Amino acid sequence: MKIKFVTLNNRKKAIEIETIKGKFSLPFSRLELRPSAKNRIAQIFIDKELGSRAVTYVMTSGKEASVHLDAFLDYNKDPDFVRAAALYQLTIAAMGLMSKSSLSKHEVVRRLKTSPSQLARLLDPANKSKSVDEMLRLMSVLGYRVEWHIVKEVA
Repeated sequence: MKIKFVTLNNRKKAIEIETIKGKFSLPFSRLELRPSAKNRIAQIFIDKELGSRAVTYVMTSGKEASVHLDAFLDYNKDPDFVRAAALYQLTIAAMGLMSKSSLSKHEVVRRLKTSPSQLARLLDPANKSKSVDEMLRLMSVLGYRVEWHIVKEVA
């Protein structure tokens, strides 16, 4: 996903972006360089060098910083982003457990009733087309269970 449009909303004290999925905002309080009355944001633009997945802003002092699209998605609790983050964590854990496991890859494939290429896809952190269910099955085959903890986030 790429950023299509970026604006400053000084009334809301936030940066607003637009993507194919909609509009997202990020308050100034979440920025690395925070604007003040003496040091405002002089310029903001979509950073093409970062693949249009970030915005860069320049302060009146000349300092600049970038904000990645993920910061907007995380702050706004985008469901697809939250799902992808959970799958990424499960994948990294599964990779570590596979390397420690006494089971061979062939045995894991047999127990999952799948193919070696599907196991490789499950262990690929960049692959976002897998499901949480598939990852839970893999963890079970490796002899682990996943426990979920629901924790209230601090605003």
